[in-house]
Amino acid sequence: MCSRYEINGTFEEVVLRFDISAGAAVMAEFSAQFKPMAEVRPTNRVPVITNENQIARLSWGLKVDWDTKPLINARSETLSEKRTFQPLLENRCLVPATAYFEWRKDEKLKIKTRIQPNEGKLVAFAGLIDDDNFTIITCAPSPSIAYIHGRMPAILDQAAEADWLSGDNAYEDVANLLMPYQDDKLEAEEIENPPAKEKKQGDLFR
Repeated sequence: MCSRYEINGTFEEVVLRFDISAGAAVMAEFSAQFKPMAEVRPTNRVPVITNENQIARLSWGLKVDWDTKPLINARSETLSEKRTFQPLLENRCLVPATAYFEWRKDEKLKIKTRIQPNEGKLVAFAGLIDDDNFTIITCAPSPSIAYIHGRMPAILDQAAEADWLSGDNAYEDVANLLMPYQDDKLEAEEIENPPAKEKKQGDLFR
């Protein structure tokens, strides 16, 4: 599962990295709205790259009638089997990011870990769009981080990004791109939990 991620690039860096073309008015609007985010959370509006190679600000998480929570992830292995995702398989997107966060369980502790692909440079998670919302596709983890969590976002190789976006490619032609990221391009760093707040003396008697 991927429930938090980071995008630490500037708007100009995103435009250059993903070779985005748009009118001056659109670019000026996005530039004014965009800012790096240390921790993107579900329902946040963030930049994604659509299959027309345009930039859009969408809300993270699909709205579904069978759950009150947004559907923030989609399993790569069952995308074509699930009714929720079948209509979206040709509406693919790239989700720019510089890292993501996962929680490792150690007995009763949950240890937050920042996982940085490609030395902190901008990468793209594979995603699907439904109207004004998007979801991030997950896959099996790379071996070096499997001890942290059993899933990871499907991070596309840069050479494969255009194929994933292209409307000329059916989903069946690009499904094989949804694979674990290269082990030698991943770094994991545990983040110390904030110290527990001491209870006030009065709390003991409530």
